[in-house]
Amino acid sequence: MQLTFLIVPFLAASALSVPQRSPAGLQNCGFARYYPTEYTCYDKDFLCSIIDGKPTLRCGPDCYSTEQYGCDNGRLVQVMGSQTGSSNPAETTSSSSNGQCQAAPRMLQLSDPPYENYFYSDCNSATQVVITSPLPESNLTVIGPRMIVAWPAGNSGICAFFAPESGINGTLAIALRNSTVGSPLRGVYDDVGDADAAGVGVEGVIEFNSTTLLTVPILGSIRTIRDFTEGPSLLQPVIQNANRFSEQDGGISISRQWLDNTTTSMLRFTPEDGGSLSLNNVTLRFTAGRYRFSATYNYPQLAQLSQEQVLNERARDLIRQSPAETEALSFLSYSEKLLAGAWRFLTYFGRDSMISALLLEPVLSQGNGSATEAVIGAVLERVNRRDGAACHEETIGDYATYLNLQDNITSAAPQWDYKMIDTDFFLPVLMKQYFVDSAIGASREQVFLSTKAGSVNPDNEGLTWGELAEINAALIMNLTAPFASSPTRENLLRLKEGEVVGEWRDSTYGLGGGRIPYDVNTALVPAALRAIAALTRAGNGTIYTRHPDWSGLADEYAQVWEDSTLAFFEVSVPATEAASRVETFTDSSTFYNGPANTDNMTSDVIYHAVALDGNNNLSTVEVMNTDDCFRHFLLNTTNQTQLTRFVNQTANLILRPFPAGLTTDVGLVVANPALASPEAAPILHANFTNAAYHGTVVWSWQLAMMARGLEYQLGRCEGSQSSKPDFCNDTAVVGNVRAAYNRLWDVIERNKEYLSSEVWSFQWRDNEYVYTPLGSLPPPPGVGGSTESNVRQLWSLTFLAVTRNEGFR
Repeated sequence: MQLTFLIVPFLAASALSVPQRSPAGLQNCGFARYYPTEYTCYDKDFLCSIIDGKPTLRCGPDCYSTEQYGCDNGRLVQVMGSQTGSSNPAETTSSSSNGQCQAAPRMLQLSDPPYENYFYSDCNSATQVVITSPLPESNLTVIGPRMIVAWPAGNSGICAFFAPESGINGTLAIALRNSTVGSPLRGVYDDVGDADAAGVGVEGVIEFNSTTLLTVPILGSIRTIRDFTEGPSLLQPVIQNANRFSEQDGGISISRQWLDNTTTSMLRFTPEDGGSLSLNNVTLRFTAGRYRFSATYNYPQLAQLSQEQVLNERARDLIRQSPAETEALSFLSYSEKLLAGAWRFLTYFGRDSMISALLLEPVLSQGNGSATEAVIGAVLERVNRRDGAACHEETIGDYATYLNLQDNITSAAPQWDYKMIDTDFFLPVLMKQYFVDSAIGASREQVFLSTKAGSVNPDNEGLTWGELAEINAALIMNLTAPFASSPTRENLLRLKEGEVVGEWRDSTYGLGGGRIPYDVNTALVPAALRAIAALTRAGNGTIYTRHPDWSGLADEYAQVWEDSTLAFFEVSVPATEAASRVETFTDSSTFYNGPANTDNMTSDVIYHAVALDGNNNLSTVEVMNTDDCFRHFLLNTTNQTQLTRFVNQTANLILRPFPAGLTTDVGLVVANPALASPEAAPILHANFTNAAYHGTVVWSWQLAMMARGLEYQLGRCEGSQSSKPDFCNDTAVVGNVRAAYNRLWDVIERNKEYLSSEVWSFQWRDNEYVYTPLGSLPPPPGVGGSTESNVRQLWSLTFLAVTRNEGFR
């Protein structure tokens, strides 16, 4: 299965037939496959749709119809007199009083079967629609017919679950069709005389191949939808019982007033082409055919950043070179914040946005109103003024009102999640990258940090962003002081009391129950301390005004953390024992029956445990992992013996194929329990599977950070002889690292079509690795529901900036 894309202005189309269609006749266009009767391939890698028998033409990153648009130097121009109802946020972020927009809307279509994704943005709103239609090979206990409409504003959405009236699972196929205006979607602006209360959203045409029942509608928050799809399929009566069904003008509407008693979501269906629609209590019945739907809500909208606004001037050629990725980046970028992923995480996530900004730095816009400042400002605005913790996630919209009501509070005020321990440390690292390493950032430092807080988080009124940054840095200095003075296991940083998650592996079994995470202690802490020292020096007392001593003290702390933490996590397994453990894993695995790949295990296998103090009283969570990437990317360590050993063991993990190492044909798995000891193996093998969110699966951004991190370390060998690390003079080690870098990039390039996705898995079938969407696999034991991957994730778009260094081939 391949991801395909299509970017279009107003007339773009994606007439997908039922999934059972034969692949015969498909042709290649770059990494996409297409039917020549439905698309035209331009420049060997760019698809434009055929509408009513007429091909649309390419204009830069867009496709267009000559009836409505022309092309001027690679940019669309509207033909006078043509009809338009929406606009490109690149041109304007606000609509007129009647909702009319002055430029063409943007659309992006991404296919990741069984999911079809449609993105629509105009001057009134931004929307994602996801159509799920089971494939012949789909696991029908996991995949069913479904439509999701997701909106970034308020992290809001509508979900409709469908079922065949016949009751035979797998027989119902659904798809969006071209409407009378030619696109799968077009914007809706329902003017009620008050622009602030206008209903906005999208409409389109959906087709059912047999008589269909709409069995479960969910209107309100994406979080409510996720609770249902990823958990035990429970719905809260206070939310679900508020659905209202009405029949009018031949159509049926489902509406729900939110718990704020102000906002209303509405989903409406109207028959087309002879279809018949009826309502029986709370169940909608559709005969086979096509139906126009509209999905709207009246909620304050965000100001979207255009592709040009997200990218710096040097990087704007990417709009033409990588139109799907830059359009997705724009969809996730807003003046107030960047969003984590579509559809499941259309809101602020501190960790995700900061990692993304760090990796995207070569291409991301800087300066006033830039994407970089949107990221840093969003984090600072949400810092906890009481202790300096950085906010991991915000809860907004209808779900915030619901959670407030659980605490007997009648309020729609947001809630802030501070349970993660890693997010705190990314903030000074990103601030240092911008305010110290960038001339633009340095020139903006005083004005930016003097911004008054409280516009989003009222709790921070009376403080500036600079003061909140200092409170955060003070937290870091206080947390890290005990280990700096006494580097013992007891003084390593742990997850917060009562929490089972605390860093990026934030799922039930992500750390195997571990309390002391590897990445935080060995990489994030020393990187943050180095950044605090650099910010203190560079700011000349203007950044951390009350703590000039941090310029030296933070570096002293960092040195201890850099040099003294790795040893606590190191696992060394003799070669013979390592081979035996891997073969035991292969023989007993419930998801992998391929080769053990132990032939090259001729020396001790060294890796670093993902965490300490795990489930079942495990002192060490013996799971091989990719989190070495943090240390390679964020630090230039100076303990030469340790550095040589560390870069060499990372290279070996990449060069060894799974399950002896991390590399599969679809990417590096982020966790591999095959080397676990006999005592730990039963629990770790069961928890770290190819269906677990942080199991033996592939995360795109980890590939990007590992690639960039290894490039940084190899780049240290390019300097003067006196500044080169010792490993650069060890031909065996530097050759090993270079080989690993190229092995990694070979795998990355082989899986180019998946790189913008959040996470994916594999199945071993017919003696090869087969790419498999994570959400199509049954969840591991003890997990409520399958975890569906986002088709576009913010930090998975970092390959816009992370490219192969040909000098290291």
